Amino acid sequence: MTVRIRAHHLLCMLTYVGKGYTGAFTANYDKIVERLGAGEDMLLVAGPDDICTPLLADKDEHCFGQSVIERDESAEKAVEELLGRPIAPGERLVLDAGKLAELRAAFRTGEIRPACTGCEWHDLCTAIAEGNFPNTRLVIERKLPCP
Repeated sequence: MTVRIRAHHLLCMLTYVGKGYTGAFTANYDKIVERLGAGEDMLLVAGPDDICTPLLADKDEHCFGQSVIERDESAEKAVEELLGRPIAPGERLVLDAGKLAELRAAFRTGEIRPACTGCEWHDLCTAIAEGNFPNTRLVIERKLPCP
């Protein structure tokens, strides 16, 4: 299977510690990070993704808002620059332990955080990054083989 993910959630998952909007949201998020940690790939999508699913019954939900679309665009650009390759919707990504560490290091320094400006979770994510990502739920033990 493939996890459908929007660009700014590439950043959110770096600091995810089990906190979220609702119990259903965090239960769903826990399953997604478990799948990613087990090696499932990600398909970058425009708009709501698999993480958003528990919130989508309300068509006024922030997942559909312009500010979130702009957050996706900013995250896409920052992560694309870090990875040195396009990550537009339709692209597939697979995380290994090295890539996760690289993303977290860039998150900690602020290099890939322009999309986080104005986010309600900003302070929590900052504290998690400053503490070297304690208790984060996305764990990937394996490294991909060298080509």
